[in-house]
Amino acid sequence: MSKKRSIFLIFALLMILPIFDDSYAHSMFNSAEKFHSGYRVQVATAPEFPQIDEPSQFLVKVTDSDFEEVDRFTMAIKFFFNGKQVDTVPPTSIEGGHWDFDYVWRTQGNHIVEIYLYDMNHSGDVIAYKFNMGTQSPFGYIFIIAITVGALVFTGVMGYIYIPKMLKKSRS
Repeated sequence: MSKKRSIFLIFALLMILPIFDDSYAHSMFNSAEKFHSGYRVQVATAPEFPQIDEPSQFLVKVTDSDFEEVDRFTMAIKFFFNGKQVDTVPPTSIEGGHWDFDYVWRTQGNHIVEIYLYDMNHSGDVIAYKFNMGTQSPFGYIFIIAITVGALVFTGVMGYIYIPKMLKKSRS
């Protein structure tokens, strides 16, 4: 009876899964998005935890209120650390809805990144967005290792408990 119930549950699950046609990976740790004045700006870094004094990718995506990528835009970026401006990207005209550029983070910790979109509504207005971005610290490695070890230990304990029971049932 237990086998029939398991087969039924697996079959039911397989029938329900096509309902969820959109699947997404986890959002990156060092990413954010804000919606303001009819435009959504998304930012992220690759790798998720940028290393100090090593090039990383800074990713920016601009969409309209219907989540369609904007064809072209002009954008400037300012980087702040501890309340002081540490870097700037002058106004740059971008073709397409996203912009990826190399950036080297110089200090460890949290940074405030301000993004300015110029003349999006052809009114001459500037739309400002603020994001909190962080760089890698030694704690990041410890956190990732702790999560991985915890998951492996949990899997080992569950296997130790349930695999003998499953083998015992299959022999009888």
